[in-house]
Amino acid sequence: MMLFAGIDLGTSGIKIALVDENGACCATAARASPVDIPHPGWSQQDPDQWWHLTVECFDELAADHPALMARLKAISLSGQMLGQVLLDKADRPTTPCILWNDQRAIAECAELLERVPDIGLRTNGQPDPGLTAPKLLWLTKHAPAALDTADVLMLPKDYVRLCLTGERATDITDAAGTMLMDCASGAWDDELLAAAGWDRARLPPLMQSCAPAGQLRTELCRRWNLQDAVLVATGSGDNYAGAIGVGASVPGRAALSIGTSGVLSAVDASFHPAPDKAILTTPHAAAGTYLSMGVVMAATQSLDWLARLTSTSAADLASLAEVRAAAGIAACPVSRPSITGVRSPDNRPDASAIFSGIMAGHDKADLAYAVLEGVAMQFYAAYQAQRASGVPVDHIQAVGGGTRSPFWVSLIASLLDTEIAIPAQGDISACLGAARMAMAASDPERTVEILGMQKPPLLTVEPVAGLRDQLLTRYAMHRRLAFTP
Repeated sequence: MMLFAGIDLGTSGIKIALVDENGACCATAARASPVDIPHPGWSQQDPDQWWHLTVECFDELAADHPALMARLKAISLSGQMLGQVLLDKADRPTTPCILWNDQRAIAECAELLERVPDIGLRTNGQPDPGLTAPKLLWLTKHAPAALDTADVLMLPKDYVRLCLTGERATDITDAAGTMLMDCASGAWDDELLAAAGWDRARLPPLMQSCAPAGQLRTELCRRWNLQDAVLVATGSGDNYAGAIGVGASVPGRAALSIGTSGVLSAVDASFHPAPDKAILTTPHAAAGTYLSMGVVMAATQSLDWLARLTSTSAADLASLAEVRAAAGIAACPVSRPSITGVRSPDNRPDASAIFSGIMAGHDKADLAYAVLEGVAMQFYAAYQAQRASGVPVDHIQAVGGGTRSPFWVSLIASLLDTEIAIPAQGDISACLGAARMAMAASDPERTVEILGMQKPPLLTVEPVAGLRDQLLTRYAMHRRLAFTP
């Protein structure tokens, strides 16, 4: 049986999974990927860091699982989205990659909207500082040399694939986050390019996610003792790969990712943009469909933030929150833990985190519950906006580190008033999705079957009886919280 490698280039780390033809994970390797925060509100990484960590992961797999690696047939990638990777003619980065959660380009968002008033209906949504085009405008003002020496603009996973194959390319899902592509047609748009001050000649070929995008370089095949011809597929942005990893490839299926950020990714047969609600709508990695994404900017990141403040692990805080909730939630603080701003549905990148109702008797258990509930309420707000836009959400599977707390998932299920399935290995769903794209590139006639594979869930979380009314009362309070002090 042949194996397929799925690389997940995340914000906080690199993971690689070796997956068999049935979609089962056979081995993994991972490395942490530090984020540089040179100023408050900034977030960036060195592209070479991603490549070095990818090599370390493959070195580990080759050393520990040589028999598995010898069966490797194809590779694909899932990548954190929106970060600009500017490369010179020698394919060297000209500046650090500004990440998806960076806030420095707020003013440039207004400039872009003024230049293209209907941009939200043509791209993946309204301008946001995390998206690529506003960053290009910011770099024009503050780092023009980085732009002047750049020969191509790509996205994070594209740089790793370039290092694997020597070939430049990007895919339609990642390109959608640049605000340089018309999402309805799936093509680069000259008016959008002009508004961002970029030009078509400095863009890579635009490909489908499951398309072949080159062969693994010979020297890397030798380094890892692989067969001579290993296909590398284009890959996709991480939310798309995470959705594909749980079979969310047909309309009505959705993936709820509770990771560093949170995203409710719902598959749609039609393009239903909702820029007024900061919903991101783009072509999906499954050809012929679209993905509607409601975004919570800080999900597990907000719990990790509280963990640092209280010197208590995130897992312990989640357990304390569950115990506190069992004793009643009426007296707990109400929060919106938006430590990196708000996207869906309010589009307030300037928003601060807000906790209301804190009293002398409250402790870290109360605050932990408030964080979990506040994130759940942000998911609910995004879900309401998506449904109001005509997006079908019939079957939800939850993935990401936050699913280690079924209690957290139960808060979301109670608000949405629907059951949520937790699949096995949901913490590596993006790796599994990337591996499926590699599989589809190797066997294109089975693409629909491969991308839509679903297995029985590890756990199904039901809404908690009697809890929804209490949560909706507190949700009304949550929605009245100020965005800034």
